[in-house]
Amino acid sequence: MRVIMVSYFLILGTFCFSQSKKYTFSQPKMGSPLNITLYSEDSVKADQIATEAYKMADSLNLIYSDYLETSELRLLSKKSGTNSFTKVSPALWDILKLSIKASKESKGAYDITVGSLVKLWRKARKEKVLPAGNVLKNTLKSVGYQSIILDSLTHSVKLLGANTQLDLGGIAKGYVAQVIVDYCKNKGIQKVLVDAGGDLAMYASPAPRGGASTSDLSSIVAPSGRFDASIRRFRIGITIPNSEELIPRYLFLQNQAVATSGNMYQHVEIKGKKYSHIVNPHTGLGVTHQRNVTVIAPDGATADWLATACSVLSVKQALRLIKTMPNCELLMAEIQKGKLKMWQSEGFEGYLEN
Repeated sequence: MRVIMVSYFLILGTFCFSQSKKYTFSQPKMGSPLNITLYSEDSVKADQIATEAYKMADSLNLIYSDYLETSELRLLSKKSGTNSFTKVSPALWDILKLSIKASKESKGAYDITVGSLVKLWRKARKEKVLPAGNVLKNTLKSVGYQSIILDSLTHSVKLLGANTQLDLGGIAKGYVAQVIVDYCKNKGIQKVLVDAGGDLAMYASPAPRGGASTSDLSSIVAPSGRFDASIRRFRIGITIPNSEELIPRYLFLQNQAVATSGNMYQHVEIKGKKYSHIVNPHTGLGVTHQRNVTVIAPDGATADWLATACSVLSVKQALRLIKTMPNCELLMAEIQKGKLKMWQSEGFEGYLEN
């Protein structure tokens, strides 16, 4: 449903422990690079953790992929309209619950039942021709998260729609990034950042008692906007719409996630009008505004789906939605009549460098 533009990130400073070193790993997973940056005192341990993390990503992809014919998600979609429940794995059950909650909170701006629409829009983008009206109308009938029925006692799922196809493209990468961060944290890694195709999840432990030496850490900003050397943070840049340039000020984040959604690389022009790759579940077409959406959230899955939903919603609706989400912040940058306009939630400023 969404291919993230990319939030460029820079990791500032060194970890205070003298034996800790930075290790960076990268492998293609889920259709894009999956980058893991972690700090460890032991290179063998770092390699082992990264190896296991990539195995976890592969296992989850076999469950969540909408491209693999034999993925658990695709097999579940094939049973839509059969009036029967299908028991699903814990990993699929968990992300389905999160997705339905996200669909309700966004009033369908994010909707995992858009699989048929996404395929139709991919075809339209490839051929540079809008879908025929009757085809689009019939495809829209298959969309609606309300058609997903969950049985919490048996962890079983029923899809009421006859042609419902599930698509986790707007949540899965962020979810996987968070799973890997949590795994690294549980293994004793005290500083890690995972970039799943632009969906970033991260963890950095507080500095040891007595604070951190400014020679070990670059200037690091606290949520209040005040620089605080006792908190380790990651420095993250945000792109300007339709450009590879970054906005002048960087984000500083610690134990959070951030996702940036936009259409710089993923848009098509049809009859003189630009359409994004991001599909509006209510219209079946790509959104037409030239907008970048950056969301800060407590976890990768939440940042991922909120970035998708706020790309579909109007500016007012997106700002209203973010107010209902605890510990989440939003920045929107949009090109209007050739000029850059920006909107942000009340707490976003506190994460920006002075």
